[in-house]
Amino acid sequence: MPISILPPSAPLPRQHAASTHDSDIDMSDDDNDNGLPTAASPTSARASIVTPGEAITSDPQWMRGHGTYIPSHTSTITSTVAGHLHKTNKLLSVAPLRARYNPEIGDLVIGRIASVSAKKWSVDIAAPMLAALPLSAINLPGGILRRRTAVDELNIRTFFAEGDLLVAEVQSLHQDNTASLHTRSLKYGKLRNGLFTALTGAGGGVLSRRGGVVRSRRQVFTLTTAAGEIDVVLGVNGYVWVAQHADAPPQKDVAITRLEEGVGETLYSSQNDAIAPGVMREIARVSTLIKGLVACGTRVDEDTIVKVYEGAVELEAEEAIMGGAEKGVGARGVVESVLARMQAAG
Repeated sequence: MPISILPPSAPLPRQHAASTHDSDIDMSDDDNDNGLPTAASPTSARASIVTPGEAITSDPQWMRGHGTYIPSHTSTITSTVAGHLHKTNKLLSVAPLRARYNPEIGDLVIGRIASVSAKKWSVDIAAPMLAALPLSAINLPGGILRRRTAVDELNIRTFFAEGDLLVAEVQSLHQDNTASLHTRSLKYGKLRNGLFTALTGAGGGVLSRRGGVVRSRRQVFTLTTAAGEIDVVLGVNGYVWVAQHADAPPQKDVAITRLEEGVGETLYSSQNDAIAPGVMREIARVSTLIKGLVACGTRVDEDTIVKVYEGAVELEAEEAIMGGAEKGVGARGVVESVLARMQAAG
């Protein structure tokens, strides 16, 4: 059978994808009167998604922001990423639909050691580039306050090795936007006795508007369950750690300005403790509910997790009384049911 090759047909004009998200902008007819062309940019909340290389506007009264650029041969503001178009006064920016975490000073993050060098660790914090944790930015066992010597550099892997998980704080940012971390607080350090969850593409910043971990007053809290207390660490970078509650070490007679002397030898231990089956079940439940919150596009913070967990426990008890839980309902279905009940209750 002969093969017929047809000439290419002209492509249909591309239509903007529909979106009703809360973060979409509303460019009314007044904006068009100010010079934003209807054909070159979204004009309502239902048409606010642009693609890479798409011309947004050529009107000189608009300024370009993040996610846009102006080619050298023209004055048209063009999108560099696929995402939602936002307008702030006369500033146009594009928030990407998916992007890596953008670190900010003071953020609490969870990371994994990627490599070890002589005087620092390279840490994966879901950012475009690896963060650095200097040897001078950690507490040594025994609360030793002194300069880091060549002996400490030789023993650097006894503190953190490749693959270890840790919680730290962003201390500073370099010119290339790489982050420098520190764990000099007693609430930071190596993570043990828990379950790690990576919420890909759901870190803080603009991404948090579509569900994910948000910057809040408390990123570390203790949740009371029927099997016991569990600790939840919400990294702003989208990494979550749910673990068995760690009892505070016995207090010594140290001054309040020298609390680092309470650092024990177990601070850098990689050996997990024995965890009761009931606690392991609650850890898995909380981690699954957090994934369900992200799937539903809901912000993840302490208040939301506590309410959804309590609602899930009540829902499970009701289903058990009615003759067994419904099979085949995933985390998203459970979270949607709990959120619907919360909304109905007002």
